[in-house]
Amino acid sequence: MLKKSYKVVILPYTILLLYLMFFGMGRKQSEDNLLTIEPVFSTINFIKGSISWKDIIIIVGGNIIMFIPFGFLGWIFPKLNNLKTLLITFVSSIVIIEALQYFSRLGIFEVDDVLLNTFGVFLGFLMKKIIEKRFKNWTI
Repeated sequence: MLKKSYKVVILPYTILLLYLMFFGMGRKQSEDNLLTIEPVFSTINFIKGSISWKDIIIIVGGNIIMFIPFGFLGWIFPKLNNLKTLLITFVSSIVIIEALQYFSRLGIFEVDDVLLNTFGVFLGFLMKKIIEKRFKNWTI
């Protein structure tokens, strides 16, 4: 039941997420190509300089939570049931998406986004394993 529902939902979800990454939340094309390559420090500086916890939760938490569903891709693509294969495939994909944001100037290529998004996929993979163990009948 869960696998079937996931197969129906993941494509529209992916399209929505891509829309948000390029056009959502008031994005406009920047004058310059923007790049942030300081892993972790740029997120720490963002948190220190942020005015509200709401912004921190939306940006940092969103970059993790929004990518949890991709940890379940093994339900559609059996090769992605292997964590290493899943992470290599995901990191390759998210780097391409971040590069497209950079070259289109519709976002910033941020190494922290790659790290946070990948952590979300990892959490999703762990959740998938737990669900498969505890709810075997539901994951058919």
